[in-house]
This record gives sequence, structure tokens and C-alpha cells, in this order.
Amino acid sequence: MTVYGTAGKMRTLALSDDVLLSVQKPARYIGNEGNAVYKDRDKIEIRFAMCFPDVYEVGMSHLGIQILYDMFNRREDTWCERVYSPWLDLDKILRERRIPLFALESQDPIRDFDFLGITLQFELCYTNVLQILDLSGIPLKASERDESVPIVIGGGPCSYNPEPIAEFFDMFYIGEGETVYDQLLDLYKEMKAAGRSRREFLIEAARQVPGIYVPSLYEVTYKEDGTIASFAPTVPGVPEKILKQTVKDLDTAPYPLHQLVPFIQVTQDRAVVEIQRGCIRGCRFCQAGMIYRPNRERSFDRLKSYTDQLIENTGQDDFTLSSLSSSDYTCIKELVNYIVDTYGPRGTTLQLPSLRIDSFSLDVMARLQDARRGNLTFAPEAGSQRLRDVINKGITEEEILHGAREAFRGGWKKVKLYFMLGLPTETPQDRREIAELANKIAVAYFQEVPKEKRNGRCDITVSTSFFVPKPFTPLQWAPMYTPEQYLEFAGTVYDGIQEVLNRRSIWYKYHEADGTVLEGFLARGDRRCAAVILEAYRLGAMYDAWIETWDYSRWLKACENTGVDMNFFALRERSVDEILPWDFIDIGVTKAFLLREWKRAQEGVITPNCKEQCSGCGAARFGAGICKR
Repeated sequence: MTVYGTAGKMRTLALSDDVLLSVQKPARYIGNEGNAVYKDRDKIEIRFAMCFPDVYEVGMSHLGIQILYDMFNRREDTWCERVYSPWLDLDKILRERRIPLFALESQDPIRDFDFLGITLQFELCYTNVLQILDLSGIPLKASERDESVPIVIGGGPCSYNPEPIAEFFDMFYIGEGETVYDQLLDLYKEMKAAGRSRREFLIEAARQVPGIYVPSLYEVTYKEDGTIASFAPTVPGVPEKILKQTVKDLDTAPYPLHQLVPFIQVTQDRAVVEIQRGCIRGCRFCQAGMIYRPNRERSFDRLKSYTDQLIENTGQDDFTLSSLSSSDYTCIKELVNYIVDTYGPRGTTLQLPSLRIDSFSLDVMARLQDARRGNLTFAPEAGSQRLRDVINKGITEEEILHGAREAFRGGWKKVKLYFMLGLPTETPQDRREIAELANKIAVAYFQEVPKEKRNGRCDITVSTSFFVPKPFTPLQWAPMYTPEQYLEFAGTVYDGIQEVLNRRSIWYKYHEADGTVLEGFLARGDRRCAAVILEAYRLGAMYDAWIETWDYSRWLKACENTGVDMNFFALRERSVDEILPWDFIDIGVTKAFLLREWKRAQEGVITPNCKEQCSGCGAARFGAGICKR
């Protein structure tokens, strides 16, 4: 029997009152939130701890965990609970007092569970993965685990190159969780009842369950130049390639209609409806746009029903429609009108991220409560049209400026512009054109808004990140640059902004350069990178995505101690003939397509989006979504 919310009041907390009163935000560790699930542990056959390796506020904002939490708990034989990374204050106490890391719902030690599932959303969380294992009393290396500890399984976008962290995981799930997880849990229950060993289960899971990758069943060899010579299974019946698992019909897929409601403010504190999955755009830098193909939509009627039930079940006042490109959802205007007309009078506000810069999107945004008081976000990604064509952004300067003019006419005065630096074929002139584009947008404000209505100047924030060539993108072969070079690129943008006439209206921010190089190392690496991750953790690296805890020197020291050259994995341009660490994964999109797009990028040739013309990427093999039209 599944009970929402109230049964947890009878629990004994893992932390004493004196500990809870001594740490920041003790509500992170007590559970019992609205819609949390409680079951009788004595009647459960499978216990699954679902982990987001970051603080509670970040992890609670992740829709993927909400989906799997709901789906697993629908099974009568399974209890799925949650665990997040404890912040540094509690981390220290757990180590000093030897208190094992625990799940929020039951407050039981993670070590007592059957599975520990860890979602891998960004590379800079990898040392936090080791923190979770360490505090749980689970050996960090999969090869050192025995029958007494949980099966450690990874998933999420970073699992599309699992090799840098393969040493720490028993298995990975490649693809969307709604497809074959039930098959995996059924196999585990059957083999557990039969007294089969941990290794026997791992072998049979790899053989029988599509999308399951067990690193210990594969062997890698290397050439003298350090590149991969071969990658092959060592056990008969284990597949040479792992096929990504894809939900074909989102309307019939499980969806959490009793989403967890936290006691404290979290990063995205609102109910969420995923309106579609995948993207029709072919941006050549975007990993999500490739690994989540094909584009699939939920029906308008299904989304109306989900909206009604979520508002009833959560009591949330804020609501988000989630997708990679909300403007491209067929019924976006109708859905926005329904939510605003039905729930706006009750005080419900609607968030609609990932809109494109066009009049249609602005018309939709104008319906959102208090929209004009916030920032309008544009993502041109590159300053020049030439470079936008290289990355296949699919938007012209004329469209950007038209969107800005329409926004200013509609009452917006704050604009955020997102760009990347270090893109393939990028020149100093491309960087200077970032400042020129920002200046043109400022000019559009002064041209479109009468002086008596301006109420001060417009605020334009230019934000640049540094490009990382992610696996399974057409730019995966591209080189990266040193931190010093990235800072030089940012300096060119800064100097350009100082030279434009409207510089007082333009603010400039840029991301950490050394953190970008580390991200590239972890995203593009192979199994040899695990030694660096482990050593960095031993040197104190943790919460590497947080400014207050970030220390690049630890990583440089870890590379020195292990003899691993970070630049070999992060900065080097890949040969198109090279075996890449992730080549054993089949995402549906073919390598031939990615190579074709890599060539078109170098030529600056645009590829139409999926609604305009099929580009033959290979995702049609899944027989789903837009590929069925």
C-alpha cells in the first residue's frame, strides 16, 4: 500500500536534534514533504534509493527524479526513496560521528537498499557521486563491492559517456527511464529470490535488458598514441553496442501527478508539466537536441488533464511548462490560454522557458502574469551571422532585432543575451560582433520606446559561457582551448562593449574558464579519467559547480599525482577516424549524420529543422513523434 505524505510522522529521524540544530537548513534532511511516499518496509521486496548528487534544493527541482520516484512507487513490491548530497556542514558531522548516509523517507541507511540510482545531470557533480558512496559505506570502486551493498546504477545525460566514471558504477541505464526499468526490477527480484549472485545479475541484466551497460563486462585497449584501439565485451551474449531506450508515446508513459512539495524554497519551486520531449532544431552544439531525438509531443487534452490534477494535488501557485523549445509545441498558445484563463484568476502564475525570439512567442508571453516585470531571455549563441550558421542556430540578426523591437513595444526593458565563446572557426571579429549585436538591441530600445515612456534606460545583460564539444553532437570532434585563451576571448568581448555607444546599458558576465576545461575533460574522457576523479576527491574536491567550494588547483594536483594529461582529453581535436569513448552507445542518430553535420558546420551551411525537412539523422528508426509524420 502506498501512502502519500502523512505516514512519515511516525519515523525516527537519523539525525538527533542537536545535529539538526547545528546545520544549515535542517529541513533538507528530514523528509516528510507533501506527496512523499511511505510504505511498510517489511512488505517490500525491492528498496531503491534515488539520488541527485547535489544539495536538496537543486535535486528537488529535477523532473526526471520525480518521474522515476512516482513510477517505481506504483509497484507494490518496490519502495523508492530519495537521497541528496549533504552540504559541507553535515558532511563533516556524518564523518566525525560515523553516521551513515540515509534516505529521506525511512531514514534508513543507504547501504541497506537493493539499488542506489544516481542521476548524472552535469559532469561537475562527479566528486559528489563519490561523496554519496563514501558516506553510505559503499566501496568507491565497483570491483571492490560484495553482496552486502546496493547495486549502483547511473542514468541521465552524462551517462551517454559513462567511461570517466565507469569504475564507480555497477551499471548504467542508457535512455529514458519509463521504458525498461520494470523489466530490470523484475529480473532482479527473480534472481534475488533464486539466490543468484551480484555478478550473475549484472551479466543477465546486460544480456536481457535493452539499454543496460555493465562496464565490468567490457575491455578497452589503447594505441601507443593514447587513443582507443578497441572496445569489446568480455562475456558471451553481452551486446557490443548499447541501444538508447526511447518512449514512443508520451501520452501513455507514466507521469507524476502527485509531485513532491518541499517545506523550504528550492531552485525551481513549482509544479511541472513536460509538454514534449526532444527538439526539432538541429543546433550542432546541443547534446540534448541529439540524444533526445525524435521530437515527441503530449496531446493538448492530456496536458489539460495533467494541469488540472497537478494543481489539485500539489496546491502549488507556480506552474512550469517544460521542454527544450516550448515555441515549437503545436498547441502552445491554446495551452497557455487554458492555464491562464482557468487558473490565473486564482493567483496561479505560469513559467514558460525555452521560447524563441519571434512575435508569436512574445504574444504568448504577454499573457503570462507579471511577465514584463522580468527579464526577456534571448540566446543568439554567436555574435555574427556566419558563426550562427556554423552552429546551425537557425536565427538571423534581423529576427533577433525584430524580436527585441516587439519586446520593447510590449513593455519589456530588461534583456538577457546568452552567447558561447570558443566555437569552431570562431574569430576575434565574431567575438566583437557580440558587443555590436548588444548595442543594436539597445538602439532598438531607444528607437521604439518614446522618451516619456522609457522610465530609465534598458538593461541588457550579455552572458558568455565557453563552448564544450559534448558527445553525440556534430561538434564532438572540435578542439577546446586553455583557460588563458578563454579569458582572452572574454576580454575581446569586454573591450568591444566598452567601445559601443550604449555601453552604459550593457552589463557583461562570463563563466569560469578553468571549470569549462574540467567539464570538457570529464565529458570527453575515457576510463583513465577515473583515477583523476578519485584523487581529486581524496584531495578535497566536492561541489565543483559551486563557486564557494570550487578549487581548480585540486584537479591540477590530481592530474599531476596520477600522471594523466587533462589536455589530451579536453583540448585535443579528435580525428574523424578515431574510436571515441562513447562510440559503443547507439542513440539512434547515426555517426554518419553527425559527420555530415560536422562538415556542414565547417562550411557554414544550414540544415533545416525537422518540421521543414527530414535530415535523415537516423532517429526515424524509433518510429515515434515527428518521425511518424
